[in-house]
Amino acid sequence: METIYQDEQLIKNWPGFSNHQIEVNGTRLHYVDGGTGPVLICLPGWPQTWYSYHSVAPELAAKFRVIVIDIRGMGSSATPASGYDKKTMAADVYELMLKLGITKANILGHDIGGMVAASLAHNYPDVVECLILADGLHPDEGMMQMKLMPPSGTFGEKIDNQQPYTWWMSFNQVKELPEKLLEGRFRYLLDWLFNYVMVDDSMMTDFDRNVYAVVYNQPERIRASNAWYQAFNQDIEDAKTYSKLDMPLLGLASNVSFGYYQYALPVIANQYKLSHLENTGHYMFEENPDAVIDAITDFLKAGT
Repeated sequence: METIYQDEQLIKNWPGFSNHQIEVNGTRLHYVDGGTGPVLICLPGWPQTWYSYHSVAPELAAKFRVIVIDIRGMGSSATPASGYDKKTMAADVYELMLKLGITKANILGHDIGGMVAASLAHNYPDVVECLILADGLHPDEGMMQMKLMPPSGTFGEKIDNQQPYTWWMSFNQVKELPEKLLEGRFRYLLDWLFNYVMVDDSMMTDFDRNVYAVVYNQPERIRASNAWYQAFNQDIEDAKTYSKLDMPLLGLASNVSFGYYQYALPVIANQYKLSHLENTGHYMFEENPDAVIDAITDFLKAGT
């Protein structure tokens, strides 16, 4: 890996932050830690790493102690053979909090990280002050209704917000083949995906793309990140046992997820707020960081 893309170099652009490794729940997690104030734990999504928070975390650190975690299988965290169901991954975060002496925290999750954040809130509600889900809700039976084929005229250069076709949800279910196809070539997938789900993919810089490509070019990283998707059936079964959440919840929704969030949030939470980031695609931290920071800051100020 080129030096400029290593954690030790990337963290230099985050004033006051430092890299750490910690053993929890039978695995090893990498995380970065900076800032002072109420704790805000941030969980990234696919196919990114802790670095995906680079446009929002340093500014949030002026008001919060911000901890960004490479979840199990991500970035510089370990890639164990199992444990990619969201309940186990939530236990990873819970044990990290215990080891750091954090009794309660605000939790922010994007994409797959949102699924882990939701699982943490369901399984360890006493440690979650406020929950923020950014384009990432816990897997449920609705996933079983996702289309194998896109309706005619809906699968173009950009995602159809009304009838999104997310073929990678199926592709990532396949074992062993993706590693063979994508090893050393992951940048092709990144470029296609960012163009497809972002309104303006120029906001995802060439440097950002390379940061993620050098990680996901590795077969063990492809295998581990796909395991997040391969655990969805277990996640759906776990979700059947969960009750509605009681802590304050903020849904940060892009153009793609806004319609679904309107339906889903009343089902999963007793008290919630929905923030629609208009004209913003799935990778909202890059496309609309100011709106993300404002929404998070206002919500946590009111919620706590």
